[in-house]
Amino acid sequence: MVSGEAPQAAGSVRVDVWIWSVRLTKTRAQAAAACRAGHVKVAGERAKPAQALRVGDEVRLRHDGRDRVVVVSKIVKKRVGAPVAAECFVDNSPPPPPRETAIQIPVRDRGAGRPTKRDRREMDRLRGAGHEPTE
Repeated sequence: MVSGEAPQAAGSVRVDVWIWSVRLTKTRAQAAAACRAGHVKVAGERAKPAQALRVGDEVRLRHDGRDRVVVVSKIVKKRVGAPVAAECFVDNSPPPPPRETAIQIPVRDRGAGRPTKRDRREMDRLRGAGHEPTE
């Protein structure tokens, strides 16, 4: 079988290639960057992009503000469609937080200029970083 044609049951593949192949990231560059930044762990250890991945390994990925925990069930070396990708891993991820509880980031209007001292204090208060003045 030519490497990367279809899901395989045996062998190993690079972590960044597998993460990209099963559509956990949009690009292979994002997968490699996540590995280099320490956002990917295989069996509890930080993974480098070229680390070998085998069937049964647990992969933890922090991507787009969400933790993903997956167990490898099939090895793929080439990007596959979504239905096939779903068969390549078992998803043990916690459910994503509801959108209402997601952190609201204050957005300033483009071209509004530099924030004033009052604006900065309001932004700090919204972030929870504001300190009460001592008397």
